[in-house]
Amino acid sequence: MNAATGVDGRSDRFDRTSLSLAVVDITLVICLLLVGQRSHGIDPIADPLATIETVFPFLAGWIVAAVLAGLYTRNMSPSRVLRLTTITWLAAANIGLILRSSPAFDGGASWPFALVITATGLVVLVGWRLCYTAWRNWVQ
Repeated sequence: MNAATGVDGRSDRFDRTSLSLAVVDITLVICLLLVGQRSHGIDPIADPLATIETVFPFLAGWIVAAVLAGLYTRNMSPSRVLRLTTITWLAAANIGLILRSSPAFDGGASWPFALVITATGLVVLVGWRLCYTAWRNWVQ
């Protein structure tokens, strides 16, 4: 038996629920950044390049960190999901801030922005995962 295949023949690495969680996580990261842009008077529709330059570094950071942390593997305990979500966002925020500070992206990453994006993202993503985990345990 392959190590990545469970007893029922399905992969322990990724399933439909994991895909749904990934879509919600990514949507929340994008929405968080769009709300931040709107609060600074930037219209994402009128200035799509600014939106891409804001969203891409953090989205890339999230995807890389989530894959490396194994955030979307199946059958994790609620405490492990919350720990991995926290670790993933802290890593993703740092990757995003490093990319955003590079000459490849316009906008920079001043320390107030770093604090706000890290704290807000942590509250949003860990809060969402905590609510989902509570709901999942309630219905099972």
